[in-house]
Amino acid sequence: MKFNNCWSYTIFFLLPCFCSAQSFVGAGKAVDPYQLNIVKEQQYSSGAVVSAHPIASRVGAEVLKMGGNAIDAGIATQLALAVVYPGAGNIGGGGFLVAKMKGAKAIALDYRETAPGKSGRDMYLDANGRAQTDLSQNGHLASGVPGTVAGLFASMKWAKLPFKTLIAPAILLAENGFCLTAGEAEKLNDRAGSFKKYNTVLPVFVQKRWKKGDTLFQKDLAKTLRRISDKGSAGFYEGETARLIVAEMQRGKGVITLNDLKSYRAKERPALIFNYKGHEVITMPPPSSGGVLLMQMLKMVEKRPLAGYGFQTAKSVQLMTEVERRAYADRAEHLGDPDFWKVPVSTITSDRYLAKRMLDYDSTKAGSSAAIGAGTVESLETTHISIMDRWGNMVSITTTLNGTFGSKTVVGGAGFLLNNEMDDFSLKPGVPNMYGAVGGEANAIAPRKRMLSSMSPTILLKNGEPYVVVGTPGGTTIPTSVFQTIINLVDFKMSPADAVNKPKFHHQWLPDELQVEEGFSPEVRKTLEQMGYTVKTYGVTGYASTIGRVELILYDKGKLVAVGDYRGDDSVSGY
Repeated sequence: MKFNNCWSYTIFFLLPCFCSAQSFVGAGKAVDPYQLNIVKEQQYSSGAVVSAHPIASRVGAEVLKMGGNAIDAGIATQLALAVVYPGAGNIGGGGFLVAKMKGAKAIALDYRETAPGKSGRDMYLDANGRAQTDLSQNGHLASGVPGTVAGLFASMKWAKLPFKTLIAPAILLAENGFCLTAGEAEKLNDRAGSFKKYNTVLPVFVQKRWKKGDTLFQKDLAKTLRRISDKGSAGFYEGETARLIVAEMQRGKGVITLNDLKSYRAKERPALIFNYKGHEVITMPPPSSGGVLLMQMLKMVEKRPLAGYGFQTAKSVQLMTEVERRAYADRAEHLGDPDFWKVPVSTITSDRYLAKRMLDYDSTKAGSSAAIGAGTVESLETTHISIMDRWGNMVSITTTLNGTFGSKTVVGGAGFLLNNEMDDFSLKPGVPNMYGAVGGEANAIAPRKRMLSSMSPTILLKNGEPYVVVGTPGGTTIPTSVFQTIINLVDFKMSPADAVNKPKFHHQWLPDELQVEEGFSPEVRKTLEQMGYTVKTYGVTGYASTIGRVELILYDKGKLVAVGDYRGDDSVSGY
């Protein structure tokens, strides 16, 4: 029997006391890797998961149904995404987790990649001092030391189920295959040339020209996942997998060493918490820039009558654009890894500082990024998961390889892609990275340093109770997408679906242009151009051309309203 051109299979994989954890993966099971049912919006009563892929969301939901909590579901969903969503789901990248467990303080877990020990601030400059961005964006030298696996095991202190139970679905999906969506097939085909160029051992991704419904088998990845299942974190950072990573580095002139892998650690950091119009916002601190930017942007508009201006009128968009401009100027100057740079978070998020930043705001014309720099301080591809469970636990997780398929380099014999996060450092002051962001000394390369990120996993409480879990991929558009989604909910009183799916816009200081999505009002655009803005339109039909792709869950009167962004294969699941 066939489903969508994929051969069916039945799996019998038993673990003592938790056999049901494995029985839900297989043809005809609750998680059927041959039946791709994308659900964009649904209400649930007990638990919900929203992620970039329907199979991964379903895996997370089944973990919730069998008694796992939101952390358990987050771990299982991340691992499933590493198989079914290789462009961004990963074990060769890194990420951030923000959580609010019932009756406990907020959690902010940092498993961002680090610069290898042999890296240096000028490692991507040629003899004439020019930045060689191809080396920071593609191939072996582009990869930082992966943090995802360490983050998964660091998360286990809040989990209920054994790790072997949580990783088992991913192993089965890698070993026995799953059906490709049209979007995933397109992405694999589009990057075939890069896979051939930047690999010393050709990966399974280039074995054919893919189409919707084809089965992708990843046998080497399954072996790697089994080593992690059997040996824990050491199954990745030591032993056979570590040997394969180092051998790959040596073949491709990369610099990650065995010592880099063995010394990597995930870090708990104090969550960034603030109030916006009666809502407690919990988000990620540095080395994420996203939480700081979100706090700055929301506080700069908080005392202005946005609701009266109206959704995406020239007046509201112009204000929000100028707020975004100022926040991103501060990002370039002040933000970096707090273990290496004194990040002035309390100063640049203070009411006094932000009021001063808005003194030169003019509501009648466009600001200028050449004139508006950072404030003075004294002394495409990422993926997001939103989860709520029946106990009121809330988890927001954003992980990344940086660009789509990261460095395009797969570890030979291990089957997983490495990130290209080194490009998120400032290669040279004023030189933009692949997302157009510039930086300086705060984000310069240094051994063991974590590169600055835009990831913004975020949670909102209302009257002290669970309200919203939200986040998105999108590089530097992440903070502005989360910012606008919160404004849509709180100020413009939109439905969750509209808050996610209405057209978005983005300004990041440099380049000095306002990006808008298709569907943005032509009349408002014309008014903004007359005010002096350079406006560029980005499509929403292509997988690489969107401004964010929000995953949202909102708790309302006993119901969990889950929304997956229409811009991709994003899908909700729950019970």
